[in-house]
Amino acid sequence: MASKKTVQHDNLKEIESALTKTEQFIEDHQTKMIYGIGIIVLIVVVYLAFTRFYMKPKEKEALSQMYMAEQYFEKDSFNLALNGDGNYLGFLDIIDDYSITPQAKLARYYAGLSYLYLGQFDDAIDYLKGFKTKDILLKPVAHGSLGDAYLEKGEKDKALNQYEKAISSSDNEMTTPLYLMKAGKLLESMSKMEKALQCYTKVKEKYPTTTEGRVVDKYIARVNIALKK
Repeated sequence: MASKKTVQHDNLKEIESALTKTEQFIEDHQTKMIYGIGIIVLIVVVYLAFTRFYMKPKEKEALSQMYMAEQYFEKDSFNLALNGDGNYLGFLDIIDDYSITPQAKLARYYAGLSYLYLGQFDDAIDYLKGFKTKDILLKPVAHGSLGDAYLEKGEKDKALNQYEKAISSSDNEMTTPLYLMKAGKLLESMSKMEKALQCYTKVKEKYPTTTEGRVVDKYIARVNIALKK
């Protein structure tokens, strides 16, 4: 029993010693800890204030400006979409004036597509390369559009690389068969028939009910004929 009491007594002494050291540490560093807590509180307050009183209004403004630019884009009025109409900003000004908002990032995507449709391929490449997203539809379209721009410039290897990124970035029936077909046609033009056949076969097997899937047989037949020569 005496041994048990001794162990308990020793444990209490250790706990008391630890508490004393903790108290002493707090006392020695009290000022620094108060400053540290104060800085954390200040950061939180500043962040909340910034979000509520600056970011939210900025995003709201950018959203209203984006609406008109997107309307012009949908109507194929790409110059107005890029540069605005005097009352509403275009994508280029939205990128500059609202650079920290999500709308500015999306405006970069639209600007790239607008330049692509206007035939200004270098500008299209610049803006599309600067667009980053995880969206399962926008990401492959951005890569695929980059591929289109490179192809228009005659840079086939770069175009193929972007089509392959478009294919691998998202597996869906809207974009994947489209870029498989583009990759296949490009590979044919580069005399890489076996790789072209792989693209077409994948469309036939995985996406038979899509627009591409319904017409892919003639491409498969064409490549098979070329391979037998």
